[in-house]
Amino acid sequence: MPQRNVTIASSVGLHARPAGIFTKAATASGAQVTIGRPGDAGVNAASLLMVMGLGLKHGETAELVVEGADADTVLNQLAGLLATDLDAAGE
Repeated sequence: MPQRNVTIASSVGLHARPAGIFTKAATASGAQVTIGRPGDAGVNAASLLMVMGLGLKHGETAELVVEGADADTVLNQLAGLLATDLDAAGE
């Protein structure tokens, strides 16, 4: 199962809007995705409340782990979202 560490680029971290975009993409992928801080147990990346509950801030590192079909493709897509300032992208 592929995994990657990604720096959170959204200017205020994974609050409601960027977390919502991320969780929708994780759900749509059909893969089992977890997100968390490196070394900690991850949470279900398809759950908005769990992702927001992590309190990941701008500049923090998140660890993504993906299981399922096309795991590498899904990992690249989701890592790309986290590495983008999703607040600025919506303006």
